[in-house]
Amino acid sequence: MKIVSRNEELLRDALSCIPQSSSRTSLVSCNKLIRFEDISAAAFKIQCGVQKTPCMYSRLSKQYGMDIYLKKEFLQYTGSVKERGVLYLLTSLPQDQQRKGVIVAADSNFSMAVAYHASELHIPVFVVMSTSTSPARVKMCREYGATVISYGTTAKDSQMHARRLSRENGYLYLEEEDSAIYLSGLGTVGLEVYEQVPKLDAVIFPAGGHCGLLAGSAAALKHLNPHISVIGVESESFPVLQQSLKAGHPTEDQACNNHHFYGDVSGVCFGSNSLQLTGKLVDKVVAVREEDILISMLRLLEYERATVDAEGAIGLAALVAGKLPELKGKRVAVVICSGNLELHLLQQCIAHALSLDNRVCRFSLVISDCPGDMSKLLEILAQEEARVLDIKQERTFVTSELFTVEVICTVETRDKIHTAQLRNALLEHYPTIAWTER
Repeated sequence: MKIVSRNEELLRDALSCIPQSSSRTSLVSCNKLIRFEDISAAAFKIQCGVQKTPCMYSRLSKQYGMDIYLKKEFLQYTGSVKERGVLYLLTSLPQDQQRKGVIVAADSNFSMAVAYHASELHIPVFVVMSTSTSPARVKMCREYGATVISYGTTAKDSQMHARRLSRENGYLYLEEEDSAIYLSGLGTVGLEVYEQVPKLDAVIFPAGGHCGLLAGSAAALKHLNPHISVIGVESESFPVLQQSLKAGHPTEDQACNNHHFYGDVSGVCFGSNSLQLTGKLVDKVVAVREEDILISMLRLLEYERATVDAEGAIGLAALVAGKLPELKGKRVAVVICSGNLELHLLQQCIAHALSLDNRVCRFSLVISDCPGDMSKLLEILAQEEARVLDIKQERTFVTSELFTVEVICTVETRDKIHTAQLRNALLEHYPTIAWTER
């Protein structure tokens, strides 16, 4: 592809001169690497290749006392906002490199976006995945059009193999970083949110180690209206961004969790450029617990019919946890950036969230092993409108008096108040009842 416009030349040149994530970059050079004009150029160039996702008023607004608008980036074709940066990156490559192809080595939203958009642009694309990658991910990547290569047992093995293949065959090895091109593509989210929601007071983004979306969008929003608060949210388990901002350079949190539940929320801080943009333009970075993320996923599923992963739910989690009381009564946009949650994890997450939300509870009690006693218990549960999910009886190993049975029951309730009512009703009839606490 022939690059003709001045902005595209600047962006192409920037790609070759950006330092590695381990090096330091001055704020002056950071400003040169990403400007509002760069983000506008990216928006124009990718407009036909990615969805202009809706930013809709949420029914959760009344529950949390503010006007909440959800920017639904999980509706992109591959389920992730990463498509924006990837598409702009791929279309900015020189034509001879597009002919040779690209290669990536990661089980991530970034890799999925590269697989899909490279195929759509007729760029040969190879994805190296470790043998521990889930079959569903491998299948999906192949369906997007990539050639998938299984190699090694760890992500590091896959990366080393991909780099070797790139050297031997002339492929361009791609990994998620914070070049001007990639950040400009991600920053188009900020442009769209500003256009879609008038009179915005604040915008909430996922943060963590991969803070390119936060940094790029902050550059767009602060240029359009410096009074809009830009807020990043990361996990308490690995506050990589907060630690990096405090240190003044990218740091690696030794507690980073590689569990698939966290996805791109965990991981090391990948670049000085995005870090310095964040330090200059982002008003606040807060951390939330895993429990808050799970409740946020549940709220989005129930109120918005949106099935999202941890990265997609973490922005709303800050509101669920009450971390931003200053936003009460304000107009707030929350970027829901990813919806790639594997099915087996979805089931576990919803089950845990219902328990955390006091809507699934378990208790045990000992009753006489006589006809009618079990019916009496079930009658109380029916009167209190509790839904029985599971019930077990233990006779052999009961340590109390003979001819009794221990009943272990799991029930579903409407909410915390309903759970308290059920608890009081059961205590009246079974004073020795034991509740399983989380």
